[in-house]
Amino acid sequence: MAEQKKKNAKTPEQEHPPQAEETQPIEAEEAQTAQQPQDDSSQLLAAAEDKYLRLAAEYDNFRKRTSKEREGVWTDATAKAVAAFLPVYDNLERALKQETADTAYAKGVEMTMKGLQDALAGLGVELIPALGEAFDPNRHNAVMHIDDPEVGENTIVEVFQQGFMCGEKVIRFSMVKVAN
Repeated sequence: MAEQKKKNAKTPEQEHPPQAEETQPIEAEEAQTAQQPQDDSSQLLAAAEDKYLRLAAEYDNFRKRTSKEREGVWTDATAKAVAAFLPVYDNLERALKQETADTAYAKGVEMTMKGLQDALAGLGVELIPALGEAFDPNRHNAVMHIDDPEVGENTIVEVFQQGFMCGEKVIRFSMVKVAN
């Protein structure tokens, strides 16, 4: 019985004998598969180029960000160091305002103050201009107000404590008296 089933069963070739119409789509598929590797390689190339450009942009952003962070760290460290020396600056400023008969002492205080000012300038620390300037709350701290019609409005008429800044960072605000 198994032999009869084998005789009655048709082979795949007998079920569908090859026809001329079927060979044509096969050739078209072969032509498409021949072009497909070219399309795949161009897609792979485009993807690789996109990945490269993104990586290059990411590296450039990283480089810029770390450069800014380094500058910020430098400014913060300078600001902390300068803030520690500001009481010395204030004391030297007060000593210079005092009258003394000893010229050598006065000369020594002047030289010390000049040395401190040069050191601060070497670190990129600048005095905040105040006297006669317009009041700026981002750089000045108004501790007194006066009504003076001879002086313009919001003009600084007296500086109680000098302010300092390093770059765009304010280390200490100027304490001032402002005319209203």
